[in-house]
Amino acid sequence: MLETGHTTLLIDAGLGRKEMMRRFEALGRQRPERVDAVLITHEHSDHSSAMAQMAREWKCPAYLTELTHREILRLCEDGPVRKIERIEYVRPGIRFEIGDIEITPFTIPHDAADPVGYCFRSNGIKVVIVTDLGYMPELVKQYLRETDFLILESNHDLDMLKVGPYPWYIKQRVMSRTGHLSNAVVSDFLADTELFDARPQHLVLAHLSEQNNSPDIARICAEEALGRRTGEFAFRGTLHVASQRVPLGPFDL
Repeated sequence: MLETGHTTLLIDAGLGRKEMMRRFEALGRQRPERVDAVLITHEHSDHSSAMAQMAREWKCPAYLTELTHREILRLCEDGPVRKIERIEYVRPGIRFEIGDIEITPFTIPHDAADPVGYCFRSNGIKVVIVTDLGYMPELVKQYLRETDFLILESNHDLDMLKVGPYPWYIKQRVMSRTGHLSNAVVSDFLADTELFDARPQHLVLAHLSEQNNSPDIARICAEEALGRRTGEFAFRGTLHVASQRVPLGPFDL
């Protein structure tokens, strides 16, 4: 959930209404009276399964790429997604506005129809959310520059994945260039002073696998990488590790 004084957005909708309300309560807040839009990154169920439910809950449009919408319709031929009153198509690289928030979707490498990350700007603040990507192409790295709040995938530990319970074909998918970012790849990025500018006030490691990672391992890897930065290149923000079960926040920027 991303909020300004005038606009409220929900990014991805993989949780149903009951769980969403429980998490608002856990954060000590009430259900938002108004949500202006639900933005979807891609069609995988942990990101889109409650899109129709949330759009109906707040009587708001859903924003997603046309290819993502087509794939959701194909996967849910008789589902409630067909009853959403307003669908707005977004295109990677094309800016648009919702209320006082400027939004730019950008292409990410993942095994989905047309996956995107999102860059948000409002009142001089930049927020970027990017999960579900197999590697970090130059385009993505450019969008991560000069960010005040960054949510970045740190999905798996390679050793845990290799000896873990997944079938080999799924392990290959996760490790592929259209799979998910490992702790090692994220650490290399965070330590590189030419690629990561260390500007975020808050850096959130997200989308951790419960089978192939642990919050402690992800944090240790990131802290070690950030610790290699010194002097003017030092990271002075706060590192957070998101949980799949417990809500994180709120953060004031």
